Amino acid sequence: MTKKERYQFVIDYFSSHAPDAETELLYNGPYQLLVAVILSAQCTDKRVNETTPSIFSKFPDILSLSNATFEELFPLIKSISYPNNKTKHLIGMAKKVMVDFGGIIPMTVEELMTLPGVGRKTANVITSVIDNQPNMAVDTHVFRVAARIGLTSNATTPLAAEMQLVQHLPTELIYIAHHWLILHGRYICVARNPKCNICGLKSVCKYYYSHSKQIIKK
Repeated sequence: MTKKERYQFVIDYFSSHAPDAETELLYNGPYQLLVAVILSAQCTDKRVNETTPSIFSKFPDILSLSNATFEELFPLIKSISYPNNKTKHLIGMAKKVMVDFGGIIPMTVEELMTLPGVGRKTANVITSVIDNQPNMAVDTHVFRVAARIGLTSNATTPLAAEMQLVQHLPTELIYIAHHWLILHGRYICVARNPKCNICGLKSVCKYYYSHSKQIIKK
């Protein structure tokens, strides 16, 4: 099977089985999504969704967050991983948005990456989810799933995986392909003991082909 054929199979499968795939973070608008994504680093979406309502209740917009003190914000996110750094990042992000972007969340990867707490992955998430831009956010799930299936080859970094995926995916599908891969990795192609027996992609999956004897024995 060629790489082109493998990509087409994966696209056809997800287009049929997950046509409405989207982020599991709960948000309303760019401000709330940006806060949620910053908080989600090395933390589950479930935990973030349990935490953000109290933040948005007290700090409903970028202006109010920019005026927050560490002592006001920290108690609201102390159950999140790395709360000290994330508290500083959120306040710093809000201040920079107010000063440099007139209170409007920027919508380019380059501009977003100038904000505290925002790396390339976060910037790709914001632009693809809010604006359907053809940007591929590669987290641990996407990195793992793409490599296992064979969508990427010898990609040793998230950026390398991103470049390969963007190269081979149709531009108009890149924004949703992120959700296809991350959700597949979250619920089916999990890190330990992937659920190959119920996976609809196993017929084209390099990992399944190379591990099929062990998987069948299980």
